[in-house]
Amino acid sequence: MAGQDRFVALDVFRGMTICFMIIVNSPGSWSHLYAPLAHASWHGFTPTDLVFPSFLFAVGNAMAFVMGKYASRGNAAFWQKTLKRSFLIFLIGFLMYWFPFVVKVDGEWIMKPLSSTRIPGVLQRIALCYLIASVVLHYGSRTFVYAFSILALVGYWIIMYIFGDPADPYSLEGNAVLKLDLLIFGPNHLYRGEGIPFDPEGLLSTLPATVNVIIGYLAGQFIRRHGTSYETIARLMLAAGALIFVAFAWDMSFPFNKKIWTSSFVLLTSGINLAMIASLIYLIDITHYTRGIYFFQVFGRNPLFIYVTASILLRIIFMIRVGDTSLYGWMYGSLFGSFAGPKLASLLTAVWWMLMNWLIGYVLDRKRIYVRV
Repeated sequence: MAGQDRFVALDVFRGMTICFMIIVNSPGSWSHLYAPLAHASWHGFTPTDLVFPSFLFAVGNAMAFVMGKYASRGNAAFWQKTLKRSFLIFLIGFLMYWFPFVVKVDGEWIMKPLSSTRIPGVLQRIALCYLIASVVLHYGSRTFVYAFSILALVGYWIIMYIFGDPADPYSLEGNAVLKLDLLIFGPNHLYRGEGIPFDPEGLLSTLPATVNVIIGYLAGQFIRRHGTSYETIARLMLAAGALIFVAFAWDMSFPFNKKIWTSSFVLLTSGINLAMIASLIYLIDITHYTRGIYFFQVFGRNPLFIYVTASILLRIIFMIRVGDTSLYGWMYGSLFGSFAGPKLASLLTAVWWMLMNWLIGYVLDRKRIYVRV
């Protein structure tokens, strides 16, 4: 019974993350957002900044329930499963950015050039974090795992300070993440949403992001060992408080920043995630509160598939023209905009899109189809 409930809590946590992720990734207009639904412009923290690290935490949490199977099957099975899964997730992420694979030039459709396709990305980071964390957790002792995590966070801070711009090592133009990505990938393969070629899922900042996965794993292992008691919840909350305290102390010298994934940002988001999973365990396991949780379970049972589907279908909808705008733009401006202000209409459009993807997840769940990589 307890084991089942732990999976329910994990499904709900993942589902909440995917639900919010779709909402913040698909507003009716990027120019009209409520402040909590926008990323911090650079340094700082908003609820939206919590979404991606929460997904990484959930990846680690789920690993705590399957890593033992790898250990029992030997190193060959471990490497086969880990490398295959990492490669497929990375490939899916890359193909998402390449999609729709063709572009219209001078009235003719040609293959979209790989020379200008973004290489880093959300799924690519998940793949790399999963790969690194799996190796560390499979081969390392508990002491080594803690040492690696501390070294990754402190070492990243040192690297950023030494190799960044002396005037401001944590600036958009002067950070070491950008320098390494330009060296390895070149400007044509990076995200350009910041006004310059800069990728918020850069290669170097994947190192501290791996710690989000590891902390999620350690939390899952702790829950498995100690059960879902009041003591477990209290200790998770204490750990959450400790991480958040250290995060705010570190913020004074290494500011919260999602786009370069600072070490203080890792501790802050991990602390919040610990508090969230402890709260869900309390609601589901202790009080047996279940009203409304199925809504999030639908997302949590097919998280990767729904995320990919939501992203691809959204691009297709943007390609469908309605007058001088896209179908999605028409939904925002002519449908929801007909009775709501710009910000509310933008939010309602995103919520509508989230619900459309929930229906896809609902059909899959009713048919007991669970897509795994």
